[in-house]
Amino acid sequence: MATSPIEPQFFESFDGTCLAWREMGEGRPVVLIHGYFSTAEVNWIKYGHAAKLAERGFRVIMPDLRGHGSSDKPHDIAAYPPDALMRDGLALVEHLGLTDYDLGGYSLGGRTTMRMLANGAAPRRTVLSGMGLAGIVSTAGRGGYFRHVLTNLGSFPRGSSEWMTEAFLKTTGGDPVALLNILETFVDTPLDVIEAIDVPAVVITGGEDDDNGSGAELADALGHAIYREIPGNHMSAVTKPELGQAIADFLSA
Repeated sequence: MATSPIEPQFFESFDGTCLAWREMGEGRPVVLIHGYFSTAEVNWIKYGHAAKLAERGFRVIMPDLRGHGSSDKPHDIAAYPPDALMRDGLALVEHLGLTDYDLGGYSLGGRTTMRMLANGAAPRRTVLSGMGLAGIVSTAGRGGYFRHVLTNLGSFPRGSSEWMTEAFLKTTGGDPVALLNILETFVDTPLDVIEAIDVPAVVITGGEDDDNGSGAELADALGHAIYREIPGNHMSAVTKPELGQAIADFLSA
């Protein structure tokens, strides 16, 4: 487990929102986007995934989504237009001048990656982890679950799914108002758009993870994708070394 902090760098996104990113390693750039409620440090650094990629010769670029981590967390709903996260991702790629790079994400980061692909991002390869087909084509269902959690904090039975989600929110120091606003940015990606994406991809999900639908079905819908199953559920798969290994193996092939 990695414990050494990596200092963030900052840039202004398309609307002036100040966003943070962290880097590890040198070599081929790969942009990795974390999941909802999480941060770059928790998703990619804490459990060694970024270090594994850095060892393989990658420059690992890890943004904090708006409303998360070291990035701005505005409470004004106007700061969360539809597809804001996609536009932030494209703004980071432009800010860093990336033209030959890889792109991926976990959960909401995987959905954001898909939105970037659907809107002109052209990485060499892409990684969609912790994400299934249902979570891409119909974002309302999972969004409804998180809206329920964020508007009823402190009311859930200990050990319930909602209680554990709230516990994770506390662990990452999340801002409930900003995170509730993030739900307004969600945009569905139609199946025909997914099927038209021709970037080589790997879809990676935990064997017990059905939070966002089937990863195997997402891989089948993509034109050039393989599916890899790793141990764990939606939360625990992030802690498994198999996640970083699967990403590194695919991008290094």
